[in-house]
Amino acid sequence: MKVSELVEKLRLKVYAGTGGLENEITGAYASDLLSDVMGHAQAGQVWITLQTHKNVMAIASLKELAAVLIVKGFQPETGTIDHGEIENIPVLGSEEQTFEIAGKIFQLLKG
Repeated sequence: MKVSELVEKLRLKVYAGTGGLENEITGAYASDLLSDVMGHAQAGQVWITLQTHKNVMAIASLKELAAVLIVKGFQPETGTIDHGEIENIPVLGSEEQTFEIAGKIFQLLKG
């Protein structure tokens, strides 16, 4: 599944990184601890988090993640948006809680 398909099916907001909307999604990783994501997330995953600061994008880039999905209606900081545009890593948003959105992504990918 491509990031663009995920955006459409879950009606996600796209804050940045439209150049990466055709990134292929291999899975998802849900965590709010940057060190946890750095140690365990895999390339191609969508990172589900409530973190909004630019360090999120540094890790997303390092780990070659497909996208970052910010939950609970939180909005990314300006530096996060800027970095998403530069790296072509989509920064997405949802009003839903981590548990709910993770379950929906799981069902879509399990398909």
